[in-house]
Amino acid sequence: MSAHLQVGLDGALSTVLDDMQKTLAELAGALDDERTALLAADVAALDAAGSRKQALMQALEQLDAERLQLNLAEPRTALALESRWISLLPTLADCRDMNQRNGQLVGQRLGSIRRALSILTGQDLDGGVYGRTGGVQLRSRSQPLAEA
Repeated sequence: MSAHLQVGLDGALSTVLDDMQKTLAELAGALDDERTALLAADVAALDAAGSRKQALMQALEQLDAERLQLNLAEPRTALALESRWISLLPTLADCRDMNQRNGQLVGQRLGSIRRALSILTGQDLDGGVYGRTGGVQLRSRSQPLAEA
């Protein structure tokens, strides 16, 4: 392999790792914004943070695919830059944990909404059974508090 091509591959892998580090920092910010929006019940901010998070996740997936291709093309360079890749792993784990905490918060909110709907409609929305036709039949707990 020519020295020029070798330098190009080294630089490309280094650039991909730099881009991954930058994208991970942006993702952590988006996840923090998402949590803030969830706690404030700010739908517009939640939508914006969710869209930003999705775009950043797609960018990370693309960068990781490029990283893997470059690792296969030049294993010596990959080995030399392995410590940089390993240094990104804690940030990846932190983002995963932040995303899971946000998901738990969404689950708690959804449970609260379901309980409120159950009280308002008088139907146990969590405890339905299947009828003869295969459809879910909700059990009535009491008289509805409100009609739609």
